[in-house]
Amino acid sequence: MVSYAILSRPGNRERNEDSVLMYERGSSSVFALADGLGGHGKGDVASDSVTRQAIETFKKVGDEENYLEHAFQSAQERLLQQKKDLGIMADMKSTMVLLHVTKETAQWAHIGDSRLYYFQDFHIVKRTGDHSVPQMLVYNGEISEQEIRNHVDRNKVLRVMGVPWEGASYEVSEMLTVSEGQAFLMCTDGFWELILEKEMEKTLKQSKSVAQWLAKMEQIVLKRGAGRDMDNYSAICVYID
Repeated sequence: MVSYAILSRPGNRERNEDSVLMYERGSSSVFALADGLGGHGKGDVASDSVTRQAIETFKKVGDEENYLEHAFQSAQERLLQQKKDLGIMADMKSTMVLLHVTKETAQWAHIGDSRLYYFQDFHIVKRTGDHSVPQMLVYNGEISEQEIRNHVDRNKVLRVMGVPWEGASYEVSEMLTVSEGQAFLMCTDGFWELILEKEMEKTLKQSKSVAQWLAKMEQIVLKRGAGRDMDNYSAICVYID
């Protein structure tokens, strides 16, 4: 059984350019989260476009083994076509994270610096690697993992949707067998930049429901973001019960 909680807030910005969606069919669920890029360049349109297309693709192909690949490819094609129709060449881009959960398996895919964290028994097992300049610096041993959050180039994203790709720019995880005690957190950078991984684990352990876990984490995000120009922030929490 899958339970979940979702939030998406504008922060201190006039417009929320994040998009969060979920869709259930039978014992399968798809969760989609995206962060539009481009300021006034229709970032909100871009994020809405890719998440909606990811859900529409699931409605068509269901639990096909390559659903995630189909979803990213079709969402990319749709966004590029929208940009062409609107005459927008530079802006109107987006990150995206998808999580596909069936009765037996879980799998995810991502592009950009929106993240997915996978927890088992209250501890982080894996997280997606950002497609960003600071993440590359971590891989090269030039900065630590924690330094990503305050790095001067933290907003420089290297791979996104809405620009032509050379091959598949998104990454797909291995298939995971679902079991009790698993949890997932999908979030945009406006969320994860203001909460540490140890705090994600602590609040997960302290919470009696998925909604309470998300609420506890949002309290930390808001407290740490007080007095700052807070970005849009969005998150999806998923429990395997």
